[in-house]
Amino acid sequence: MSTVKPRAAARLAAVQALYQQAMEGTPLAQLLDEFHRHRLGAEIDELQFAEAEVAFFDDVVKGVLARADEIDALLTAKLAEGWSLARLDRTMLQVLRAGTYELLARADVPKASAISEYVDVAHAFFEPREAKFVNGVLDAVAKDVRR
Repeated sequence: MSTVKPRAAARLAAVQALYQQAMEGTPLAQLLDEFHRHRLGAEIDELQFAEAEVAFFDDVVKGVLARADEIDALLTAKLAEGWSLARLDRTMLQVLRAGTYELLARADVPKASAISEYVDVAHAFFEPREAKFVNGVLDAVAKDVRR
């Protein structure tokens, strides 16, 4: 059983919360409350997650939802011709949105750290090829939003 760092746990939980919100339309206050009370710090697939950094989790979830149009425009510009956000796996889309938010709004997180952390999140859900896709898209976004 391995332990995952608080920010890594917050990122994974943020992707899960964003997925739930996208699928069910859960109001933000209810969504945050549910994750604060029942999901953060849980054990998933025999990995014991550290207590997630709650303020960081909240910032990513709120930030992605508040800046959704800006984030989606950045992502759309980085997809191959003929691809749209609607064609992406819904979990993949939330991984990319959360990573893009961090690159845009969290100057305190180094670019390489943000990208590699979301590649790690992608590995929790996808095969290595999809994790490489996350790396490529977020690297392209970073070139636009980080100087």
